[in-house]
Formats: sequence, C-alpha cells, structure tokens
Amino acid sequence: MPKLSLFSSRNVPVLALVVVLAAQLTTVRPLLAQQGSATKPGQNQQPASGQQSGTGSQNPAGQSSADQSQEPVTTLKANVNVVQVFFNVKDKHGTLIPNLTKDDFEVAEDSKPQTIKYFTAESNLPLTLGIMIDTSYSQRNVLDMEKEVGGAFLKQILTDKDEAYVISFDISVDLLQDFTRDVHRLQSALNKAKINTDFMSGGVPGIGGGPIPQHNATGTALYDAVYLSSHDMLAKEVGRKAMILLTDGEDVGSKLKIKDAIEAAQKADAMVYVLLCADRGSYFSAGMSYTGEGEMRKLTEQVGGRVINVGNKFDKLREAFDQIAAELRSQYNIGYTPTNTKLDGSYRKLEIKNKQNYKIQARSGYYAIASQD
Repeated sequence: MPKLSLFSSRNVPVLALVVVLAAQLTTVRPLLAQQGSATKPGQNQQPASGQQSGTGSQNPAGQSSADQSQEPVTTLKANVNVVQVFFNVKDKHGTLIPNLTKDDFEVAEDSKPQTIKYFTAESNLPLTLGIMIDTSYSQRNVLDMEKEVGGAFLKQILTDKDEAYVISFDISVDLLQDFTRDVHRLQSALNKAKINTDFMSGGVPGIGGGPIPQHNATGTALYDAVYLSSHDMLAKEVGRKAMILLTDGEDVGSKLKIKDAIEAAQKADAMVYVLLCADRGSYFSAGMSYTGEGEMRKLTEQVGGRVINVGNKFDKLREAFDQIAAELRSQYNIGYTPTNTKLDGSYRKLEIKNKQNYKIQARSGYYAIASQD
C-alpha cells in the first residue's frame, strides 16, 4: 500500500520522497504527489486565473465549486479578494441553530471589522473527507469497534458528489484507500487496518534505510499523519474538507510537532474532528498515564472541528459520528473582502460573532499566501 512519508519508512516504494528533518516544512510534495494519486480522477490541473475556493481561501463571491481553482485553496491571488469561512452555530446546549441570516453575524480579521460580501447556508456542497485510523498497539481493544462504526458512518454521510480516503497510522502513515466515491471500497480499506506489531522486530528503517532511535519503534505518528493528510491529500482539493481522527490522541515519535500539523491543516482549509477512542483501563493497568486529549483540543480549536471523547463505548462512538454528520451538513458559509490585501504569508486571525451570542464553531484563521503556479 502507498506510504505517506516524511522520511523513508519500512517498505516504502522507490519513488518515495525523503524529506530531511531540517527542511520538514518544504513545499515539495511527497510520495503521493509524485505518483499523482492524490489528485481526483478528471481533476483539472490548470486553474483559471482569479478563481479560488475553500474555507479561509479567496474566490469570487457566488462562484460555483465546479468552476473554482484546483490550486491549494489557501492561495490568495492579487485580483481575487474574498475569504470564505465555513462554520457551525450552536446554542449553549450544543444544539445546531438553523435559519440564521447574514445580519445575524459580524466578522473581524486581526480584530478589524470586515464587510460580509455573501452568506449562505451550505448543506449539500460536495465534501472531501479523510478517515484516519490509529493502528498503534494501544488501540488493540477498540480497533474493531472503530472499523464497524466508521464504515456505517461513511455509508450514511457520503453522497454521489462526495469523495473520501482512508489512512492508517502507527510507526508509519499508510494510505489504505485513495480518493473514491465507492463506499464499499472505503469500508474494505477500513477493514484492512491492522494493529502494528512491527515494534517487536527490533528496528524501523529511517532515512536511507538506516536505523532511527529505538524509543520511536513503538510510535504513533499522529502529528505526521495529520500533516501528510493535509499537505498531500487535501491541499489541492476545493470546497468543504474535513478529517476525522479515530485515535487515543497520544503521539509518540512523530518527526513533526503539533504546531506543524495545525499549520498544515489550516493551509489546507481542512477542519479536524477527533474521536478519542481509548481503553483507559489498559493504560492504567500498564502503569501508563493518558495525556492525549489536551493536544487534540489544541488542534481542533484552531481548525474548526472539535474533540469528542468516546472511550471504548460502541454507542458513544456511533453517537459521535451522528453528531459529525449533522454538523457537516448544517454549515454556514461567510465570504468577505479583507481590508488587509498584502500577500505576505502571514497568519490572519478570524473571528465570527453572532448577535444572539450563539456559539460559533469555526477555524481560527488563515494564511495569506501568494499564488504559486
């Protein structure tokens, strides 16, 4: 199966790109981009000038998703100056609030008020979805549950306009299924996910096939997985994009940091939902502490998703997937022309306020990056 790789890893094909640690945030696309597998079939590789789409990216108001650019959706063009933000609105009990209008909202960028150019309630726009499943040894007691409920969720959420892919991660990041609309192929990919046992073999190939430190051999490359899913799979896609992580939230041995994962997701305009699946009893019985939730909340709060703690309970996991399905189909979309027109690569903080003081679930900002043809 294809590897999404920052470094050479076990069984990586010859075409795999080695990204040196000192240059881990390079803009060169890794393995999947070289092979072309991260591009959807029939996707136009040459975008029309002045077209953009995506949460936190810029595109003309009212432009249909079919006509939008296939460049990274965070690219800001000089002749295009509309930022899009997808978001949910909830009351204090967490209930989704429908039927609001543009006049119910105010938008600020870096604390400066912005003029809303357009506003829509988006329930049926095409969705690109990444299902990411933790196959490290700590997940051995919950993996079968994740496969079953995750497969049912895909059947429920995906329409004939949507596409999804499946990634597993442990000491490496594996693409189990590339972009497809075929739910059966996605479910089959989930069923192929297996708990990693390679940590018992005594070593993991590193750069150039050489060894890496043994303390990483029992790793969970969670941050690397989020980075690669964002950078290799979603950065070139347009419209609504989301990743769903089935994990205990514990990262062990990633080459990248949580801030790198957050930045990659922001630049890909992709929200992240984390379903914390963990058999806490197995942690405590092994004398280990559980600390994954804090970093996962940091990740999701920055990119517009959220953390749902399900433990090892089947019903809680199914309910969590139902909540995500409802949120993805009940989003609002605001577009505005930023008063700061500089394309300097800086991070711009976004804030959406509701006049009725409802809770806004949205990404925290975007990067003003000049176009790169």
